[in-house]
Amino acid sequence: MRKILKILLGLGLCLLGVIGLILPIMPGWIFLIPGLVILSDFFPPLKRLLHWAQEKFENETARTRNKNKPQA
Repeated sequence: MRKILKILLGLGLCLLGVIGLILPIMPGWIFLIPGLVILSDFFPPLKRLLHWAQEKFENETARTRNKNKPQA
């Protein structure tokens, strides 16, 4: 029962996120990202997608930090 409720919560958040991306009233990513994180526990392709996005974010952050370091 708890598993079904978590899946429904994740789907609901994703649905709100998609609606938020379409409508200019609310930001969709605030709902979409937590929904994907919740659903990634149950769907391996989403887990791979989130892992890929996290690696991409970390690489870009490291590259930006290295670019902004003063040259000695």
